[in-house]
Amino acid sequence: MYKICINITYFFVFCASAICAENDSIKKDFFKLGGAVRFNAVMENYETSNNDLDTYVRMDTWFLSTEAHQKGFDLSFQYRFFPEFKTHFLHHAYIGYQIDSDWYVKLGVFQKPFGIGDFASHSWWFQVPYYMGWEDTYNTGIGFFYKRDKLTIDAAYFRQAAPKGSVSSNAEDNSVGNGRYSYAIVPTYGYSNGKKLDAYIRELDQFNGRVRYQISPEVELGFSGEMGSIYNETLNRRNWGFSWAIHTLINCDRWNFKGEVISYNYNAQSDNDERLDIVQMGAYGSAYDVAAKGTIYVAGLAYTIPINRRFISSIQPYLDYSIVHKSENRFHDTQQFVPGMLITSGPIYTYVDYALGKNHPWLTSDFGEGLGEGSSDARWNSRLNINIGYYF
Repeated sequence: MYKICINITYFFVFCASAICAENDSIKKDFFKLGGAVRFNAVMENYETSNNDLDTYVRMDTWFLSTEAHQKGFDLSFQYRFFPEFKTHFLHHAYIGYQIDSDWYVKLGVFQKPFGIGDFASHSWWFQVPYYMGWEDTYNTGIGFFYKRDKLTIDAAYFRQAAPKGSVSSNAEDNSVGNGRYSYAIVPTYGYSNGKKLDAYIRELDQFNGRVRYQISPEVELGFSGEMGSIYNETLNRRNWGFSWAIHTLINCDRWNFKGEVISYNYNAQSDNDERLDIVQMGAYGSAYDVAAKGTIYVAGLAYTIPINRRFISSIQPYLDYSIVHKSENRFHDTQQFVPGMLITSGPIYTYVDYALGKNHPWLTSDFGEGLGEGSSDARWNSRLNINIGYYF
């Protein structure tokens, strides 16, 4: 598989160099450095919240990024640091080339073409698919992107998840790595019919395709498919699973609507060859349970209000809602609802979110609980979150 990919890459570079020589004179070479510094002001209301201690201000993240173009080749790179989670990792890093006016290629770590791009959300919180590897997810591979008139076609092959980053203790990490931006299956354990089983598994060899069509200037419709395998190192065997999504984007004057349905299947086996109904997925230094199969529904509505004053450029109120319906009958749905607004002030972006979650792994006193089996008596927890970021 590696030899095939390398030969394809060499062939592409040779052809692209011949086809796009004239493009070099159109797009000038450049090199840019950028980044951001972001802080969170938080007020939590979870199962065991303490009003005095669960209201705080912390650094969210800081990151550095690079964008460059030289002799026809593009470079995009970003590395992030998260002091609160004591981890840092690569966000993305790829080399790109414009083959001709219709075709573009990427090689490296880039966002997988699946569902709404670039984000299915309006808020700082994302939608629930992000916490399951289905929104703003980055993997390692090669992708080809075609755009002409109203049609956009994206196709990519990913050998594996994005490279793991660093966490504070090696005991908390593994060969795939919990220190990462995008959630990915990690080799630890899983569950089958309530039994905890060793599962040295990981994502391997994934094929993604997405077709988007602009049926009018205001409306986009799209369909995505993913065929990927979950490899079990102990068994030296993989199981293939297919996932799909349909989505729509609607822009009407200042209104924006995002809608999506995702049907996913992490078809995984334990080390003793039992089918898993719960797998472990990791990011930001920690892993948690995720139902291996289900359907996700996503909807988000936003309205942009231009202000154009000295300190405020615009305000965008929004409502984002998503729900995970898990395939196992004994499992309980995960829900997330985020009313909020984005305030733009030049280089400063401020998200004011009142995030509510039920069986949500990030909105609970028991971090990581909820996306697996969940609980029938789970309560709606809330978090007032103000994220202020300076982007340069």
